[in-house]
Amino acid sequence: MLDVNRLRMLVELSRRGTLSAVADALSYSKASVSQQLAALEREVGVPLLRRVGRGVQFTPQGNVLVAQAIAILDQLEHAEVAVAESLTEVTGTVHIAVFQSAAHSLLPRSLEALKSEHPALRVEVTECDPETGLVGVSSRDFDLILAEQYPGRTRPIHADLDRVVLAHDAIALARSAPGDVTGTDAAAALWATRDDPWVLEPAGTASRAWAEQLCRTAGFEPDVRFEVADLTAHVRLIHAGLAVGLLPELVWAGDTPSVGLAALPDAPRREIFSSARRVSAAAPSIRAVRKALAGAAAHILPD
Repeated sequence: MLDVNRLRMLVELSRRGTLSAVADALSYSKASVSQQLAALEREVGVPLLRRVGRGVQFTPQGNVLVAQAIAILDQLEHAEVAVAESLTEVTGTVHIAVFQSAAHSLLPRSLEALKSEHPALRVEVTECDPETGLVGVSSRDFDLILAEQYPGRTRPIHADLDRVVLAHDAIALARSAPGDVTGTDAAAALWATRDDPWVLEPAGTASRAWAEQLCRTAGFEPDVRFEVADLTAHVRLIHAGLAVGLLPELVWAGDTPSVGLAALPDAPRREIFSSARRVSAAAPSIRAVRKALAGAAAHILPD
């Protein structure tokens, strides 16, 4: 009988591309992964991989087994969901991946609701960027991800994941003076920052690419003096008058903004959504977490 853990390693290799990446994802050494896959080949009786330079390539039989292994792992998860649905109490563990502003705002209220309504449910949270988190959900590192998508941009489609829109989050131009900045044309307000120092998230992130495109559409290249992932640091730099930036409504978690906010052209809003594996989305634990997140979003970001 084929070993399920070895099958998972094979599937992970098909998704991540290298033995090192599989080792990192599953907390094994690279040598151990190689040994386990070699053992799987002996179990099957045919070569599954061939060496190509420093990497590996799947044989036709390897590709066949990957497809079958995915189906096997899905069926095992179906079985777990069926058992969970037979219980009268929501139990188990849900591991959630979240982006930073959601961790600060939506999660506390959601976790309070879950603790009250489902005390036997354990929730574990990891902060990570949506790109990494979506791959992690597919690979069963996480059960659910709370992710964001910026206007006019799309994320890679993962056919094995569902997508449930939670809320839409307004994005504003942020400057040092507290209170809303009204009476100023949105395009003129953005253009007025062309010579100001900017704080943006690191290069390579979706938010950074979107922000740069927004400024370029307005006719200037932002002078990025500060590259910081933590939006709390953005707020403090802007409040101190050291930079201007773009802040989503979610960062305030329903509190009064501490910096001046001006509307942006076309009133952009990012989409907040959750994704789970389709095979496990019906699990009582996943449904309970999504219900709590929806309640928190409705309170903080009423559409």
